[in-house]
Amino acid sequence: MESLAQRAALLRESLGKSQAATDAVVSILGSFDSRLSALDAAMRPIQLRTHAVRTAHENIDRTLRSADVILTQFDRTREAEREIQKGPHENLQSFLDAVDRLRSIERFFSSNRSYSSSDRVLSHVNALLSKALVKMEGEFQNQLSQRSKPIEPDRLFDCLPSTLRPSSESRAEGGKHSSGGAQPDNQEAAVYSPPALIEPKFVPLLAKLAQQLVQAGCQQQCAEIYSEARASALESSLKNLGVEKLSKDEVQKMPWEILESKIGNWIHFMRIAVKLLFAGERQLCDQVFECSQSLRDKCFSAITKNSLATLLSFGEAIAMSKRSPEKLFVLLDMYEIMCELQTEIDTIFVGESCSQMRDSAMSLTKCLAQTAQKTFSDFEEAVEKDATKNIHTDGTVHPLTSYVINYVKFLFDYQSTLKQLFQEFKREDGTGSELASVTMSIMQALQNNLDAKAKQYKDPALMHIFLMNNIHYIVKSVRRSEAKDLLGDDWIQRHRRIVQQNANQYRRVAWSKVLQCLSGQGLTSSGGSGQVGSEGGNSSGASRTAVKERFRSFNVLFEEIYQKQCGWSVPDSELRESLRLAVAEILLPAYRSFQKRFGPLIENSKAPGKYVKHTPEQLEMFLGNLFEGKQERA
Repeated sequence: MESLAQRAALLRESLGKSQAATDAVVSILGSFDSRLSALDAAMRPIQLRTHAVRTAHENIDRTLRSADVILTQFDRTREAEREIQKGPHENLQSFLDAVDRLRSIERFFSSNRSYSSSDRVLSHVNALLSKALVKMEGEFQNQLSQRSKPIEPDRLFDCLPSTLRPSSESRAEGGKHSSGGAQPDNQEAAVYSPPALIEPKFVPLLAKLAQQLVQAGCQQQCAEIYSEARASALESSLKNLGVEKLSKDEVQKMPWEILESKIGNWIHFMRIAVKLLFAGERQLCDQVFECSQSLRDKCFSAITKNSLATLLSFGEAIAMSKRSPEKLFVLLDMYEIMCELQTEIDTIFVGESCSQMRDSAMSLTKCLAQTAQKTFSDFEEAVEKDATKNIHTDGTVHPLTSYVINYVKFLFDYQSTLKQLFQEFKREDGTGSELASVTMSIMQALQNNLDAKAKQYKDPALMHIFLMNNIHYIVKSVRRSEAKDLLGDDWIQRHRRIVQQNANQYRRVAWSKVLQCLSGQGLTSSGGSGQVGSEGGNSSGASRTAVKERFRSFNVLFEEIYQKQCGWSVPDSELRESLRLAVAEILLPAYRSFQKRFGPLIENSKAPGKYVKHTPEQLEMFLGNLFEGKQERA
């Protein structure tokens, strides 16, 4: 306990000493705080003066920087002004750069109106920009005037695929083309290369001028300048090519021979105009007015409107003219080229500004299709109602037959075009091939007309020769053309039977009386066999007078038929020979039999050669002269 009491006493003594030390430190620290407060009060004025000096330096630096920027703008203004004063003729690119600098200066001072000189500088800059704008308009017009030259026909021809380029002789005549057959054999491989309407190195400068004018709010003036220059060049290019401005009345009054040539040229002109000239104008518009889609379409429409209208107007005049069969093929050629170009027209004449032009092209395509379809109907009706009465006296193929067959053959050169055309007028039942149906209708109309024409022949035998010749010509022509696959074997076989039926009818009608003369019926007491050309039997009981009369009648009839039928014509050599053989097959055996049986009665009589005038071999030789279209005597 004593030990603990000692230790507690020591602890109290230590605590007392610590408290005394603490009080001493607190006293010292209090003294420091008073001194620091006094020091801070003494330093505050110095700090304020230092901050003021720093702020003044910062303001001076800022002012100097602003002055430097303003002075730089002044220098740029003076430099730009010198270029503007020079104008764009010396160095167009430097002139355009100067305009860009002025616009930059304008934006700078417009956003810093607090500068005392801003208004004065802005006024000066705007005056320079106005002056530059006038010079840019003039330069834009001058550049377009200098660079927009008509494209010569030879340059255009060289841009066509080789299969469509006119010959050197044709070029000398203005590149005239006939209608039809103008398509290259392989359209997918056909390459059209639009010519450079303006030298490529000048196009970027025109684009920059256009951009500056558009930025200055001069879209209307810019569009008018550009459209006027390019439209004039385009129209001159087409005029040099041979495109004429003809009224619909002038076209419809034009003789067919001249009109047919102009239609062939028109097809060629349409292809060149759309694939080369119009495509080139669209490309140039897109390059010059890259800054404005609406301006591109507007200018392109203004440039091509009159030229396209001139071309389409000619097509419309043809489509609306009086229909006639000979116009069908040129109508199909025109329809074909419009179908070929329709996709490109839709692509080139894009945008609202060109909508009317697209519609006009589509309208012409439909109008041509309608006229062609009506011409088909007219042709079928004309064939059936053809009232030509000047039939050939030799029974040969009628001109109408050859005309219709050639017409149908030509139709098959347009199978793909006709297929497309018929799709627009597709029958509701949709059965069979439309071209096959049309062809069969035309063939039936022709056959009906031939049947009517055949009735004009007074000689029934010649009527059958006429029908045989014409139907055979039709069948043979069909078998040698693409119509064979379309009309089918059944149609061909049916009409071959018609040919054979007429050949048989000819033999029966033409030679029945002659064969009756060679019959033994009525010459013998037993009445004979009565069969033409029968062998065996003898002349017992036959009257020599009756036999002489039979030979005399045979000679008269044969010579009459021979003289007449030598003047008849079977133009096909195979058919002619087969018909001669068919006659020989019935005539010669009958003659040999009759001569063998009854000839001896005449041989011992006076002047037997008066009655038996011909040997079978001579008759065979005479038959070899039939159907040559030449008058002969036996």
